[in-house]
Amino acid sequence: MVPHPPGPLADEHSLLIEQIGPLPIRGKAWPTWIKVLAVIIMVMIGIQIVYTASGPIGHSISPMVSGSIILCFLGLVVLTRYMLVSVTTITETGIQQSWLGRREVAWEDIQFAKFVPLLASKRLICFTRRGRPVSFQAGTRELQTAFAYISLVYRRRR
Repeated sequence: MVPHPPGPLADEHSLLIEQIGPLPIRGKAWPTWIKVLAVIIMVMIGIQIVYTASGPIGHSISPMVSGSIILCFLGLVVLTRYMLVSVTTITETGIQQSWLGRREVAWEDIQFAKFVPLLASKRLICFTRRGRPVSFQAGTRELQTAFAYISLVYRRRR
């Protein structure tokens, strides 16, 4: 088995911190248009649930099925709420993001990082020394730029 390469050297890391700007960099984890779309979809689902439950079809649905639908909807409401308030922060000690649980990784634990610029979510996936990847979302241009720089510095060495 090939050993994993180490992270960047200390001077490379110092240069990274200078390049990404004054720390901390703090911004929303999701773009505004994604948040608005999530809320609109949740409202539409809620309206459809109420409309169906109050109609003749709603009376013939079993209580187990209707309870399951309500529980799933409440789960989506919780996820949407966290999506609305989630914040990503880059500090001298590492990267953090508020989510259902706190996501965080220290600089010294990052072994490899990959920037994934998807349409709806610009994210940085950090592979740690423990082998468990941690994913962070960037909803602002400053965070996206910082993620790109971090990915370049923490690339896999051959």
